[in-house]
Amino acid sequence: MKMKTFITSLSFGSLLMACGGMEADTAPTDAPTPNTLAALRPADADTDARVLGQATDRVLRVYNNNIENLVMNNSDGTCTRVSGTDHLKSILVDDAGKTGTSGVVAPDLLIVQQIRGTGQAEAYADQLSAMFGLPAGTYKAIVVWSDPESWGSTHKCSDQSLGDLKKKQTNGIIYNSGRLSLAAGDVSAYWSAGWLKPGTAYNGGAGCTLYKPPDSDPDTTDQYKWKRTSAIAARFTIKATGTTVFAATMHLPQENSANACAGDKDTGIQGTGIHLGADATRLMNASTIRIVGIDANRKSIPSTTLSEHGMTGYGTAATNGASKIDYLFVKGAVQPSPIDYTVSGTKSNHRALYAFINF
Repeated sequence: MKMKTFITSLSFGSLLMACGGMEADTAPTDAPTPNTLAALRPADADTDARVLGQATDRVLRVYNNNIENLVMNNSDGTCTRVSGTDHLKSILVDDAGKTGTSGVVAPDLLIVQQIRGTGQAEAYADQLSAMFGLPAGTYKAIVVWSDPESWGSTHKCSDQSLGDLKKKQTNGIIYNSGRLSLAAGDVSAYWSAGWLKPGTAYNGGAGCTLYKPPDSDPDTTDQYKWKRTSAIAARFTIKATGTTVFAATMHLPQENSANACAGDKDTGIQGTGIHLGADATRLMNASTIRIVGIDANRKSIPSTTLSEHGMTGYGTAATNGASKIDYLFVKGAVQPSPIDYTVSGTKSNHRALYAFINF
């Protein structure tokens, strides 16, 4: 059996055990195993040929968005389903920050929150490949949970069939395998968010706990809601230069809005509720370019929050209604943006953020 076949056939748990085990705040051993790896095979010759023209392009194009399961909530209580292609057209920009122009270049990384699982992530990735005339499979997906259990009731959609599309939620990273390589050992163990359980006194953060069983919603409606806040990270290598790139995706609970929690008696980095798992930190420390995309469900998080890790926050405009709750932190040479790194026409409840990084 060839090594690449062996790697792709491993379960996530087996893969981590082979690489040193899962960190302490992962799920109980009887919980469903997260599926974080798409097939880790090199891009085929056709893909390599099609991205050859981009091989000398020394810009890493990164986007972050809570795609809300590709379902938008409207002010009148109705919901609208959005195709992956329409969503992508609404967020991908050229150097002038404009969508839909011939200057829009295939992205390298899409950091997403609130995707339904492997099926939707891979379909979304294939739609992205098709947009740029690349073979299916050029864009690959990493998700925390392959098929998370449903939670919640209407999700504020008058058409329940659309509300049902938002009942499965996980987080992921879509990457261009023509430009970026990913080794099996370079995907982190997932880590849990923190929260203040309803009815618990905050007490300066002393009431905070990990948002996962048994310290999560016990009722049948929301008992799996904690899975939407599981975070994941990976370390990629830019094929053309060997430059290492760390990317993480996070989605914090709504409770983080009023009470910052990152774990047991922990208010998070600079009291924001943001936390990087131990395995993710290992990958981050071994990376030159560093990127964190996050729906923090919290306003006014400073751009300097991750400065101890060399990262700066980009974009100050509102991302959800009149509030800024989504953030993109980067360590790298980020190009100036004429639109404040925030894409106002995003077809999601959240506006996308982007960064073009010279390397």
